[in-house]
Amino acid sequence: MEKNYTPTADDFEFISDRDLSVDLNFASQGYWKGVAIHFFRSKLAVAGVIIVSLIILFAILAPIFSSYSYQEIVSVNSAAGKEIVAKSLPPQFGDGSAQNLFSDKTFLFGTDDMGRDLWTRTWQGARVSLIIAFVAILIDMIIGTSYGLISGYFGGHVDNILQRFIEIAGSIPTLVIISILAIFMEKGIGLVIVSLLLTEWIGMSKIARAECLKLKEREYVLASRTLGAGSFHIIFKQILPNTIGPIITQVMFSIPVAIFTEAFLSFVGVGIVLPQCSLGSLIEAGFNNITVLPYQILPPISVLALLMLGFNLIGDGFREALAPKIENM
Repeated sequence: MEKNYTPTADDFEFISDRDLSVDLNFASQGYWKGVAIHFFRSKLAVAGVIIVSLIILFAILAPIFSSYSYQEIVSVNSAAGKEIVAKSLPPQFGDGSAQNLFSDKTFLFGTDDMGRDLWTRTWQGARVSLIIAFVAILIDMIIGTSYGLISGYFGGHVDNILQRFIEIAGSIPTLVIISILAIFMEKGIGLVIVSLLLTEWIGMSKIARAECLKLKEREYVLASRTLGAGSFHIIFKQILPNTIGPIITQVMFSIPVAIFTEAFLSFVGVGIVLPQCSLGSLIEAGFNNITVLPYQILPPISVLALLMLGFNLIGDGFREALAPKIENM
């Protein structure tokens, strides 16, 4: 090309078949979109989502479409007019044979020693355990997050007083709290939820406080303060949205802890009472018959193990997605 060559209009060609305002190679990617991409790249996290989703689906639908209620005692009348209860039947499909009076009935998990269908009771128990865990953790998240953000933002004497209260509350053994509550409250869902509320919010508050201490000196917070924004506006409008990631991760790890705590309370007899059921009460009933009827403990303990495994896999997936390693980016 000559040194003094002057470009003309024929040397250029307009491209009209794509949007030139966005560089597709270097287009910006939203934060949560990046989190979702990293999360679903993890096979274990996806497996956890599938496990938890299937259990929640069965917990919702199985008791509705089951042939028996979770508190119904299955029985038939014999030829002599005597009522016979389906006590402690092993798992069976209703094949219509004439071997026994219950041969035309299907019990996928068998029946318990009262003659109730374990299939329905297992999924009803999973529903109750999930409801208790989700309600307790939701309230714990609200209380713990607010407590931690306020403590971390104001600092000084406010932080010292609030943190001393947490140290006192955290030093009391959980069993002592539960024992005191059992004296003044009736056994049931209310006692379990209150027990979880008094013990599970502390970890959430510590994470929220640590994030607030890290974020409260950022430029956008100083700018909001300079423009006259109130403290609570800054806490809940500026800082809180930037702490959602660690809080979600903590919630995913707290849910299996809450489910296990509920199961433990029901197992020791201060949780769910008959005829209502939960995974813990079903495990306790199966444990009492484990030497003669071992099949009764397998369904609830398997569902409990899968729930804890699934939520822990989801929590690990969120932790990796919110702070991906360099080699995974």
